[in-house]
Amino acid sequence: MMSAARATLLYCLAICLLWALVPSVLFPNPPLDVVEGFAWGRDLALGYTKHPPLQAWLLEASYHLTGGHAFGAYWLSQICYALTYLAVWLLGRDMGLSPWQRFWAIAATSCAFYFTLPAPEFNPNILQIPIWAGMLLFFHRGLLRGRLTDWLLLGVIAALGLYAKYFAGLLIGCIGLYALTFRDARRCLATPGPYFAMAIALALFAPHVWWLLKTDFLTFTYAASRSVPAESIADHILNPVNFLLGQFGSMAPVLIPIFAGLGLAGLRGTAPEGETPRVSSVDLRFLLWFTLLPALVVMLVSGVTGSAFKQMWGASMFTLAGLLLVRFASARNGDWSIRRALTAAVVVQVIFLSVAAGQALVEPLIKKKPTRIHFPGAEVAAQAETAWREATGTPLTYVAGDMWPAAHVTLFSPDRPHLFTDHTPAIAPWISMENVKKKGVLVIWTGDSEVPTGSLAALYPGRLRDGFADIPYAAPAKWPPLRLNWLIIRPGEVAGG
Repeated sequence: MMSAARATLLYCLAICLLWALVPSVLFPNPPLDVVEGFAWGRDLALGYTKHPPLQAWLLEASYHLTGGHAFGAYWLSQICYALTYLAVWLLGRDMGLSPWQRFWAIAATSCAFYFTLPAPEFNPNILQIPIWAGMLLFFHRGLLRGRLTDWLLLGVIAALGLYAKYFAGLLIGCIGLYALTFRDARRCLATPGPYFAMAIALALFAPHVWWLLKTDFLTFTYAASRSVPAESIADHILNPVNFLLGQFGSMAPVLIPIFAGLGLAGLRGTAPEGETPRVSSVDLRFLLWFTLLPALVVMLVSGVTGSAFKQMWGASMFTLAGLLLVRFASARNGDWSIRRALTAAVVVQVIFLSVAAGQALVEPLIKKKPTRIHFPGAEVAAQAETAWREATGTPLTYVAGDMWPAAHVTLFSPDRPHLFTDHTPAIAPWISMENVKKKGVLVIWTGDSEVPTGSLAALYPGRLRDGFADIPYAAPAKWPPLRLNWLIIRPGEVAGG
């Protein structure tokens, strides 16, 4: 019989390859967050308008490693999931779970919604998943073994988590609270390990703090401007409930391999005694704490403030759910079946992969509204660059206007222009306004308007578009073509400053 380690490796390799290949082959255009991340990564700054910089840095690295292609984003997501599976395997081993129990936990974890359909959209939420798993692995090892190396790795990964998304601070807070709450965990506070972890995390994160100070906390200002306050008392109840229900729905597929592995006899608790669990009560407490507490904190904050948290923010919260469920399932002393569990996991993966393929192949035939992944990004970039070069005879250096088409020009144009977000230096502090005035800027927007939209209309009052093109969508659909408009702003004509 194949070993559990080999089975786990083959299973993880198969699903990661399939989830990377399906969008690489079938998606005509990257999803929203990927395009936006590529646009930011063009300028290697210490922070960006919406998020810390790690996602954009990794996307920029993938752009160069793939020879200037966008499909590297899909592989980055799968690298994140593979690292998560590795962390779950190692943590399960440290907790005394048998190899086949660890396989069961990973198969169940891989069926969560967050590990399937959102995978092509590599964003800070997906990037956080392996970071949370890694932090919990090395925190557990720091408590278990007390080795300084584990604490230092915890500090490094915590800093990476903050560079991915500030939401990682929630897990850092839960780790600190765990160390203060339980007597056996408090013993670590008498050792240098936790303090080394904090010191290295602070040292590594200090450059981004400096950037925040320099830019008047741009990311926080932007988040505050986009937040929607509670409109009524009902929001204080409905928003946390909606978040909780969303997490139940997203994690429900995890139960399928668990129930299939147990079988009917195991569910009834009447199966003969099989493999008994070896997870200690301390480790069970650890699993419960870090599976439930972050979600409870989010619901509490949502209830107090009335704010609505996005469902995808829960993507990283439940990385230990598979281990926790396997621990409870094994406690039934059932003679569980690895074949049934694997079959159920494969069926779930096939269903989700089919949906992903359907998004690319079937949605254009049934949807009346164009989808993001069928946006003609490469054609938009080619048209924009051609219009600029024909008008000026110079390379395209800066592009502004509607973020969605402008970001595609940044990604697909051989000139790789900089995205001048909203034509506003305060929102894009990595852009030199002085250089923009020297090089000029291409302003683009979509739709039937002959003048720029939004704040750009005030910057260039009375200026009509210099040209337009109707570009068909990258799909066999009856969608009307995309109308791309542009305004050539030559050096000396640039407004603002």
